[in-house]
Amino acid sequence: MELINKNGQRRHTGKWLMVVSAFLTATGQLFWKWGHSDLIYMAIGFVCYGLGAIFMIKSLALEKLSVAYPLMCISYIVALFYGDLFLGEPITIKKTAAVVLLGIGVTLTSYEK
Repeated sequence: MELINKNGQRRHTGKWLMVVSAFLTATGQLFWKWGHSDLIYMAIGFVCYGLGAIFMIKSLALEKLSVAYPLMCISYIVALFYGDLFLGEPITIKKTAAVVLLGIGVTLTSYEK
């Protein structure tokens, strides 16, 4: 059974759009980091970040602000892994603990019955 909200949208569409937005904005920021000396990377970063903004606006139109916006914290988690995978920034126990706390906070904030 598919859950539909009062606007005829799937119930979790706004949340998923915010998750996509978080990935796109973190990816855009990674390309900006690489693009400080390469305009192609800088342009790709702007495209990713712009698409992230569009997905965020659509998400906020479909979902409560107090539910959707905390999901944007996923971009911090993505950036942490991007830093490790692409920039050689180690993931430490302290950073891992911070990510776990962020995850718990986002889950508690955005969970609705």
